[in-house]
Amino acid sequence: MRNAELKPFFFEAGKRAVLLLHGFTGSSSDVRILGRFLEKNGYTCHAPHYKGHGVPPEQLIETAPNDWWKDVLQGYETLKEAGYTEIAVAGLSLGGVFSLKLSMEKPLKGIVTMCSPMTMRTTDKMFEGVIKYAYDYKRFEGKDEVQIEQEIEAIRTKGMPSLPELQQLVVNVRSELDMIYAPILVVQSKNDEVIDPNSAHIIYDEVESLKKEIKWFEHSKHVITLDQEKQQLHETVLNFLESLDWEA
Repeated sequence: MRNAELKPFFFEAGKRAVLLLHGFTGSSSDVRILGRFLEKNGYTCHAPHYKGHGVPPEQLIETAPNDWWKDVLQGYETLKEAGYTEIAVAGLSLGGVFSLKLSMEKPLKGIVTMCSPMTMRTTDKMFEGVIKYAYDYKRFEGKDEVQIEQEIEAIRTKGMPSLPELQQLVVNVRSELDMIYAPILVVQSKNDEVIDPNSAHIIYDEVESLKKEIKWFEHSKHVITLDQEKQQLHETVLNFLESLDWEA
């Protein structure tokens, strides 16, 4: 992975803008290919990073959902400050949860959620994801296995105190789905190994949007944006965005 892939991106194209939101322990690399595809089709795309993401895991475990939410809001404001008045949002996993939350607070042309949880696993299971991220990041840095094991053990000892807050965030968003009216596309992998795919039904059934679609992908896993059906996903997202009531 090139270092550039671990940085936020801002691809300027047309007047229609899309805020792209990555998942928990993820980075802009989760949505970069989708962003480039949308850029080629005339959409300006911005993908911020949440605090503690795309950086050493020792920094991640010191952060909390409120920190990440501030970065989502700042991402929206970055587009507004750059002169974009019509904004849609598309998020993977936790990014989809934030997309739903954002639609309750800001005007959006449309929402795309991709493999987004409405129920959360135990904090122990969630912490396993943090540890996996830590291993991947340290191997990416080129550290040897002995050093990696020592550093991972230090992370295990510290833990991540904010994980219960992440669980509560999902509970809170789910309890307010009936406050969502913007057009929405719900995308879900049938082979999702991280979240309960039934979350897609919960979102689709409980939002009040008059325009809503649900799309299932047969062969992909959780990070659908990088999986074998990504081309079909790109076309599905583009078709949804093209169907929205843009002024420009």
